[in-house]
Amino acid sequence: MATYPIDIEPEQIVRWLMAEQQATPSLFRMEARRASEVHELPASTRYHLGDEEREDLSEVDTVAMLEVSPAHASEGWILTITVEDEAGPRATGPEGADRQMDLGTFYSQFIRSGRGIATASAEVRDAVAEQHLKNLLDAILVDRHPGSKIAAHQA
Repeated sequence: MATYPIDIEPEQIVRWLMAEQQATPSLFRMEARRASEVHELPASTRYHLGDEEREDLSEVDTVAMLEVSPAHASEGWILTITVEDEAGPRATGPEGADRQMDLGTFYSQFIRSGRGIATASAEVRDAVAEQHLKNLLDAILVDRHPGSKIAAHQA
């Protein structure tokens, strides 16, 4: 599979996917998840913390990922939105392992909030899959929804 970056804002992609999911829920398979890694705060002068304060705080790195693929896997493409949260000190809590979430939660917690750095990329199996993905990206760019009843009447 060939991988390449997508030059469309991740927010635009996710908003389009949310609208499309309402019109045609079975058009795509979507899986959103987040994973967090907790690290001890480094003993640096940057934080100006004592030993007790440092015990109550941790540095947390969070990565959220949305993978979108066609309902029919034979089309051979995967679109991925990745959000890498900027690490920083936080109160120690139950962050932990991989957690699933729905598309709306992914959007509100990671895209709309502007949390971290969001990127989009795609993997395609072959030239036919690349054309299917290009058609999808063209629809996203002009906010055309092929699965909606409105689009069907306009065709």
